[in-house]
Amino acid sequence: MNVLFRLISRDDDRAQIAGRGWSVTLARMNPLRQIVALLLLGVAAAVAAEAPKKVLVVSVTTGFRHSSIPTGEKVLGQLAAQSGLFTVDFVRQPEGMTGAPGRPRVGPKGEQDPAYQKALQKFEVDQKAYTEIWLPKAAAGLAKLSPASLKHYDAVLFLSTTGDLPLPDKQGFIDWIAAGHAFIGVHAAADTFHPFPPFIAMLGGEFKTHGAQVSVECLNQDPAHAACGPLPAKWTMFDEIYQFKNFERPKVHGLLTLDRHPNDKTPGDYPVAWCKNFGGGRVFYTSLGHREDVWDPAHAEKGGRKNPASDAELFQKHLVGGILWALGLAPGSAKP
Repeated sequence: MNVLFRLISRDDDRAQIAGRGWSVTLARMNPLRQIVALLLLGVAAAVAAEAPKKVLVVSVTTGFRHSSIPTGEKVLGQLAAQSGLFTVDFVRQPEGMTGAPGRPRVGPKGEQDPAYQKALQKFEVDQKAYTEIWLPKAAAGLAKLSPASLKHYDAVLFLSTTGDLPLPDKQGFIDWIAAGHAFIGVHAAADTFHPFPPFIAMLGGEFKTHGAQVSVECLNQDPAHAACGPLPAKWTMFDEIYQFKNFERPKVHGLLTLDRHPNDKTPGDYPVAWCKNFGGGRVFYTSLGHREDVWDPAHAEKGGRKNPASDAELFQKHLVGGILWALGLAPGSAKP
């Protein structure tokens, strides 16, 4: 255990013990009791200071659901255990829940087409079940993001969430981050809460579109940052690469970017990962993580991996560095 407190002064009448940002004076005790109290206070302070941070991982989706989410959940649990610096708790998708049903389109034969009418009837049944059964189940799990429950956590991580999640208090969640907590977003976290501008402003960007999965050369913008220190200056990855709207480079600290469009190769600035301060809180976002072989060095798939195991290991280091930075446990600037 690191020494996280020190004795400033001690005499027959009083003793003063101090740690990082705090101090306590003990008075009117006999010397033996004073020493015992000092030891107990110091040990308590050290344990509190070294207690693992608590991260709440949310993988609920009301839109598209990525097949890599279960792999991401598994890997995050492993990374937390390996680090010893944070623990993870989960809010998972209710079993059997899919994304919101899509209304069928009217075909060339018009609204009276029997095929369209049949599809419309199915949509109405599915929509009723989604609204009356599945959304309440999702909302019950997401109660962990209420202002009262968030008091038990240091950070929230959105793992490829999509759609308008039924949070108990969306603005309260944003305020909680700004009050000095951490938010980590992975991949489709940027495809969440499109109708809620405060979330987009907090995150720093909003999913716009993507092309086919492709190999890209990510440029390391800040090797001194914990999320980028393990990465090479140019890091080649094969993944689904997002393009963003409502992204303002002057408001974020760049971590990874492309200098050309991922698919048509038009020169430009195409952000991949960034961080920022948000009020008193910290925000880290990486758009990588669509594919299972980005997450897991041991993942095997038909036709072979597109990313070698070594790149999945680098992605894990990138992600852990970002998480620890957001928790205030690792170095890195957030200056735009």
